[in-house]
Amino acid sequence: MDNLTFTNNILLVEGLKVAPQASYLVFIFLFFFYIFAMGCNIGLIILIGMEKNLHHPMHFLFCNLPVNDIIGTTVILPRLMQDIFRQASERYITYVECVIQAYFVHIFATASHTALVTMAYDRQVAICNPLLYTTIMTNKMVVKLSAIAWALPVIVVAIMIGLTVHLSHCRSKIENPFCDNASLYKLSCENVAINNMFGIVYSVGALSISLTLMFITYIRIVAVCIISKNKALNSKAIKTCGSHIAVYLIMFVSCAIMIFLHRFPEYSENRKLASIMFHIVPPGLNPIVYGLQTKEIRQKIVQLWWKKKVNML
Repeated sequence: MDNLTFTNNILLVEGLKVAPQASYLVFIFLFFFYIFAMGCNIGLIILIGMEKNLHHPMHFLFCNLPVNDIIGTTVILPRLMQDIFRQASERYITYVECVIQAYFVHIFATASHTALVTMAYDRQVAICNPLLYTTIMTNKMVVKLSAIAWALPVIVVAIMIGLTVHLSHCRSKIENPFCDNASLYKLSCENVAINNMFGIVYSVGALSISLTLMFITYIRIVAVCIISKNKALNSKAIKTCGSHIAVYLIMFVSCAIMIFLHRFPEYSENRKLASIMFHIVPPGLNPIVYGLQTKEIRQKIVQLWWKKKVNML
């Protein structure tokens, strides 16, 4: 079977190990979570796009997050749900499809960091340099920050996946619920030390750089709040930055656990669960934690809800 598999470049994906009696329950859970995450993220993008009073740099930069969350859930959940009802021996995927999925899996993971870092910079300017905010955070600056947030993942991930694609593969099984770079290079019988090292440097680098930039940004914000002793400013900082930090911590912890466990085969089942949770928990929580905690967005949602309710009456 393996020889036929390699000839046709067909791989077998391990998928989720779900007992037959729990298949429908797991499918329903994933399905409703997917609909919820997609509905919330798409709804926020439409809301910000249509409402002129939400056309601010902060909200435009925030749009990068739901766009990325849509990518992260769509690249994983639909196929994962299909595989639940397939026998373990029938969960096939072509090598090309696997590479594409792995590419967008890592785009999602990296862009989660870069998008949040650009949002942190916006908050720093707003709180530390309020009088210069409109001068610094122009439309051109928003475009530049968004371009950087997406260009870095696209380029770095392309290099990483490119190194893996050049390897020959002598195995046919993806020992993961979905395709990612580590699962792809583990298919090879060649020396994959360079791939493993690049993956570690890429992962640790992304986590370290984003954590350092976030730390520096919020240290500056805290310093300004302490020096100013302005209760109104402090209250604004807590409301706008608290939710941002919560979103970052959810993403950071989920990502760190997944990366850490990938290097320890004995914890493979825990790693698989962590990798799935990374792709479903942040996309579902981000719109709630960040979107609804933003005063302008929350007020607009309440207004639309009441307007709809009145029209129904």
